[in-house]
Amino acid sequence: MRVGVVKETKVAERRVALTPAGARELTAAGHQVLVEQGAGEGSGCSDLAYEAAGARLIERAPDVWAESELLLKVKEPVPDEYGLVHDRLTLFTYLHLAPNRPLTEALLRSGATAIAYETIEDSHGGLPLLAPMSEIAGRLAAQAGAYYLQAPFGGPGVLIGGVPGVAPARVVVIGGGVVGTHAARIAVGMEAEVTILERSLERLRVLDEQFGRRARVLMSDVSTLEAALAEADMLIGAVLVPGARTPRLVTREMLSLMRRSSVIVDVAIDQGGCFETSRPTTHAEPVYDLDGIVHYCVANMPGAVPATATRALTNATLPYVRALADRGIERALAPDPGFARGVNIRAGEIVYQPVAEAYALEALAA
Repeated sequence: MRVGVVKETKVAERRVALTPAGARELTAAGHQVLVEQGAGEGSGCSDLAYEAAGARLIERAPDVWAESELLLKVKEPVPDEYGLVHDRLTLFTYLHLAPNRPLTEALLRSGATAIAYETIEDSHGGLPLLAPMSEIAGRLAAQAGAYYLQAPFGGPGVLIGGVPGVAPARVVVIGGGVVGTHAARIAVGMEAEVTILERSLERLRVLDEQFGRRARVLMSDVSTLEAALAEADMLIGAVLVPGARTPRLVTREMLSLMRRSSVIVDVAIDQGGCFETSRPTTHAEPVYDLDGIVHYCVANMPGAVPATATRALTNATLPYVRALADRGIERALAPDPGFARGVNIRAGEIVYQPVAEAYALEALAA
């Protein structure tokens, strides 16, 4: 199979979808790997390394798209790439279609098969291709929040870990999944006072056992959330509904409960965000102030650490890429229902129910 890798064009996105080591594994199995020149530079993956792995370098991205049967990306296509998607192509990337109607419509028109990393499930219902980036984003959330707590960057001038005789920052994490757990882990490590809000009793028990007395673990309801907002120096949104738009749990009115210059980090922004006042930002301009609250809503947070993120992503995706390349889409998906749940769009139809529901449609059977 011809497997293509292009340079990411989203603002400040330096990750690449396949490392040279991954390319070597594919070429050793008899597949052709087509790599746009310079695709891996931001992640420390040189053109020479891809050539040594047996990949063929191609100067222009449109040529990679045109020649590929399976195209690997990190982020969803941007508008300039919509016209490059064709009906002979299987696109494998993070898609986040629920809040992105223009991309959804473009993929439907293309006739391509679009498989989303973020909706593939393992045998336990976990999200194996979302997990590594969620781990990174959660850890970065605590770091970014700590940075913007500093007064020169708009924050209240609070040191996240405090000092002897002075209280640390109060960090509230909404959601106790992968992102929330890792955000809380880093915040606890930085000696903040951490509260995790979660709705699942099963997760509450797991979190309580994991954190013990190092963090408060509370059932999330409106009253508890409002009380936490009033205390928080930093609020991290870590809520995920796989493939669907994130519920907006914090309204603009509720923000008035927070102290001025408090910091919000919305890790769920890729799926629309869990704060009513959230809008996507970039690494170049990561924050904005609204109603006296600092908002950090970078839509590709792991892109800040591309060397780490690229390798973590390839580690997770390569077995699935091998399955698609070795067996073809039908034979790869048929025995693996969790893998099949990654298919969001096929032959001009939405086949993943949560995305269909975002547009008030009924998904067709994959």
